[in-house]
Amino acid sequence: MSCLQIWQEPEHRRVRAPHNAPVAPTDPASVAVVTGAGRGIGRAIALRLAAAGHPVVAAARTREQVEATAAAAPGVVPVVADVAVDADVERIAAAASGLGPLGIWVNNAAIADRAAFADLDAAAWDRVLGINLRGAFLGCRAAWGLMREASGGVIVNIGSLSGVANVEKFPGLAAYNVSKAGLISLTEAVALEGRPHRIRCVALSPGAVDTEMLRRAAPQLTPGVTPDDIAALVAWLVREEAAPLTGVNIPVFSNA
Repeated sequence: MSCLQIWQEPEHRRVRAPHNAPVAPTDPASVAVVTGAGRGIGRAIALRLAAAGHPVVAAARTREQVEATAAAAPGVVPVVADVAVDADVERIAAAASGLGPLGIWVNNAAIADRAAFADLDAAAWDRVLGINLRGAFLGCRAAWGLMREASGGVIVNIGSLSGVANVEKFPGLAAYNVSKAGLISLTEAVALEGRPHRIRCVALSPGAVDTEMLRRAAPQLTPGVTPDDIAALVAWLVREEAAPLTGVNIPVFSNA
């Protein structure tokens, strides 16, 4: 026998997830959570889902911004929270539970602090991955528990072309790029184990979007889409028509 052996999980512990296993259609009245909803893409998604009839929990770190989002549409409940903090994500989940069955959770919160790799210290690295990747993990975990109780749902992770392999990258964004690549892998893992529970998980990875974050992180880029364009895609991804999609990353080549 070769000295190299490939470990295989014991048969009784394997997750059976056939490609055609059923996934849950999204109830048009189900509750939605959107993180990073104080501005930009997150605000646009929250307002779009509210307009579609979903009660929405809009979460963000800045009180003034998230309250402005809530004031812009009926049915939006603001929660001031840091997605990198376990207790804050639990508060987001509790707010959603108070509104009804959870059907949608959008992990959108992200930061893109620029730093040349030679100057990138561990604290800056942890800050970016804490919000962009740990925060998404905590969101997926919270959504998972509530969606199992509700017999299914949809998690949408907002990624970036910066996390997609073989796409042009830009200097000063090492931590951001890694966080978004990790988010795509997280999406695949959650989708795999979520299928038996009728939980879908998809990633949407736009390039340049007309946001304040883009103007700070990559001012040399010309955006080809708006936050409302991304919100429209998310609104479709959570609909029953998109039910076959799970475990996929959808790149949006939006650099004009």
